[in-house]
Amino acid sequence: MYILSLLLTVLGLCLFETISSIDNAIINAEVVSTMSAKAKKWFLTWGLFFAVILVRGLLPWIIVWFATPGLGPIQAFTATFSGDASVMEAVERSAPILLAGGGTFLIFLFLHWLFLEDKRFGLPHEKFFLQNGLWFYSTVSVLLAVLVWTMMKINPLMAFGAVIGSSAFFITHGFKQNAEKGEKELLHNTGMSDLSKILFLEIIDATFSIDGVLGAFAFTLSVPLILLGNGLGAYVVRALTMGNIDRIKKYVFLKNGAMYSVLFLGMVMLADSYGIHVPQWVSPVLTFVTVGYFFFKSKEAAKLMKEIVE
Repeated sequence: MYILSLLLTVLGLCLFETISSIDNAIINAEVVSTMSAKAKKWFLTWGLFFAVILVRGLLPWIIVWFATPGLGPIQAFTATFSGDASVMEAVERSAPILLAGGGTFLIFLFLHWLFLEDKRFGLPHEKFFLQNGLWFYSTVSVLLAVLVWTMMKINPLMAFGAVIGSSAFFITHGFKQNAEKGEKELLHNTGMSDLSKILFLEIIDATFSIDGVLGAFAFTLSVPLILLGNGLGAYVVRALTMGNIDRIKKYVFLKNGAMYSVLFLGMVMLADSYGIHVPQWVSPVLTFVTVGYFFFKSKEAAKLMKEIVE
């Protein structure tokens, strides 16, 4: 049963990392198509090492380390695999702070997509929220106030974690906007070398990886498991980038599936931070069900479009 739980967690992490990176993979594919064969191969191999080890491995380790001041760097990395009772106790004490911040970040991320981002409408209510996008800032402000007020009564550091999560969202959102703009400009910059393009893509990948890393803590607090699951997801994204990306574009509601997964994972993290026990299998199962629903919805839409064209 333990092995099955670990496998489910890793597969859930892999799927979430993949689905949350689809948009970035599509843009990456367009940039990579302008590179030489040697540069493409380098991007898939050494670029993957950078994406997995230096970003998806280093970032969660740093987060756990900073969130748990009583642990050393090695203990922070192996925390959930350690048999030391003091280590486990330190992780359990700090977990609500980390989960409060990550949950707030993910909920804000979903609400921004729901209120402000252009999308294919997968569910009826999405059009209503997009038409009333000016309410986004009011909504997240009230939500943050409620979270901080309720968390202050439990643990002031939890409330601080929620504030950090909201700040992280707005900071990374600004970086993402500039990254997306810069990545699209690469397509029209014929004078840039392949090496410069690869370095720029890796920087952008690091920016976009934050969503997947924070969402990973809804699955597990184990850095090795996050590294394994997100690493597999990063490889899948690289393979999609180098493969037939046009095939992925046909699944028009995958982004919707990714964002509703973000919502559910954010809710799981907040529930855990408040002391509501959520079984470990819930996060991967929610991810599989949500993404599966929008995957089949995309297939139906593609089939209907094909029938109309014919």
